[in-house]
Amino acid sequence: MKFIGAGTRPGQPQIHHDLVFTVPNLLTVVRFLGVPLFIWLVLAKQEYGSAALVLAVMGSTDWVDGYIARRFNQMSELGRIMDPIADRLALIAVVVTLVIAGVIEWWYLAALLVPDLVLLSLSLFYFHSHPDLPGSRIGKIRTALLLVGTPLLVLSKLPIPGTGAYFVAAWICLGLGLVGHWIAAYNYFWAIIRKGRGLKAGAGAAVDLGQNTGDGGRR
Repeated sequence: MKFIGAGTRPGQPQIHHDLVFTVPNLLTVVRFLGVPLFIWLVLAKQEYGSAALVLAVMGSTDWVDGYIARRFNQMSELGRIMDPIADRLALIAVVVTLVIAGVIEWWYLAALLVPDLVLLSLSLFYFHSHPDLPGSRIGKIRTALLLVGTPLLVLSKLPIPGTGAYFVAAWICLGLGLVGHWIAAYNYFWAIIRKGRGLKAGAGAAVDLGQNTGDGGRR
């Protein structure tokens, strides 16, 4: 069973509907609502076991909502935009929490934020909003690695056997995830520029055509 693109029905096109209240969108909201619970468990209660469980549930819903959307034809325009944004905000909030708790160093947070801030600035410059570009395979692998590595790192803080192995496995996933994050950001950077320049060129051509048509009408 494949994990990336699971639920895709062979031979049938993937159509994004103008739907709002779908099971995948609900799961995305539920996943994001797990963030304040995680923050409370880590910072207020120091309950790392329960916090790791919350992260595991959040990570599993990320896969489940995609599977349901593709398998049962519940893909929506809202979900296509909301899902990656919710994932990114949730991940940043979780990492900030772990930095405050002393589980992750600040440099890792900076390494996650810098590409996102560059892409956000570029998107606002060209589109004044979301660039509406398709997700990439490397981006999905990156997200999966980060979703696995983060709860493993939290588990390594528990007084249980094997914490050393959890710690090593966590940083293998987080390290590879960070590399994938920068590769995906690089590809996305040039995709935004290409699309943005194409739109500006098209708009400029339309203006020139309108001006020429207007001049012809006055002659």
